[in-house]
Amino acid sequence: MKIKILYITLIFNFAALAQYDGAFQIARLKYNGGGDWYNDPSAEINLLKFVSEKTNVKVKPEYVFVDLGSDEIFKYPFLFITGHGNIVFSDSDVRRLRTYLNNGGFIYIDDDYGLDKAVRREFKKVLPENNFVELPFDHPIYNNVFKFETGPPKTHKHDEKAPQGLGMFIGKRLAVYYTFESNPSDGWADPEVHNDPPAKREEALKFGTNIIVYALSN
Repeated sequence: MKIKILYITLIFNFAALAQYDGAFQIARLKYNGGGDWYNDPSAEINLLKFVSEKTNVKVKPEYVFVDLGSDEIFKYPFLFITGHGNIVFSDSDVRRLRTYLNNGGFIYIDDDYGLDKAVRREFKKVLPENNFVELPFDHPIYNNVFKFETGPPKTHKHDEKAPQGLGMFIGKRLAVYYTFESNPSDGWADPEVHNDPPAKREEALKFGTNIIVYALSN
């Protein structure tokens, strides 16, 4: 049975809401610095198909990427960042991302292992007055469509630390959400990519659904 999302809107001051006849898409962000921003291209497709099956959100399940150096980022209300290794934002990248976020855009970052230092350093440039803070488990992102009573799931082990869901806020709005030691996006990829058991993949897809619904309704 589909779960109805009764109120879905995004305060976004660009032309994003007219995108693809109103169908929601995730845009993968192509960044500089050497990290493999492009890994697991099946992830977003599978997540969007799952969202379509479980909610009434209209989606376009295609893999789309946008270059951070381009104003194309403003066409998409939801940007996804992942990979291993390093991220480097130029001064113009910083200004572009700050404008994007200040006008209602939402960014989800999933550390696929090794991004943590770069994520914290580069996003401090974007929102210098802000820091990443851990979200409490009663935050709506963990409790909208599916319940995650202990926060982000542990999809992959990495360093076997506890998974964390961290956020940067603009006022009261969660503008950047970052999962560390969790890696749910690996669970969105095609089954043969990481050989995760079905229950683990479903858990990751449910979590991704919560992120999308939260972004669209806040």
